[in-house]
Amino acid sequence: MQSREQILQALTRILVDEFEIDEADISPSASLYEELDLDSIDAIDLVIKLQQMTGKKIKPEEFKAVRTVDDVVSAIEGLVEE
Repeated sequence: MQSREQILQALTRILVDEFEIDEADISPSASLYEELDLDSIDAIDLVIKLQQMTGKKIKPEEFKAVRTVDDVVSAIEGLVEE
């Protein structure tokens, strides 16, 4: 079972390594689309990376409401608890 902090750290690593986002820009309240400048293609890539990280299938509709880094952490937390 991963804590929110561990999930945030893993998500931060993915955003930095895969999307070349400055780690200083990543905070729980950061908007994925406005502040971190992800687009819909990036969001799909992110879902794939998160699936690899969690070993769980992520349904795209579960990610439609995700707007911030904290939303992603909450969504992953919900997945790993299943």
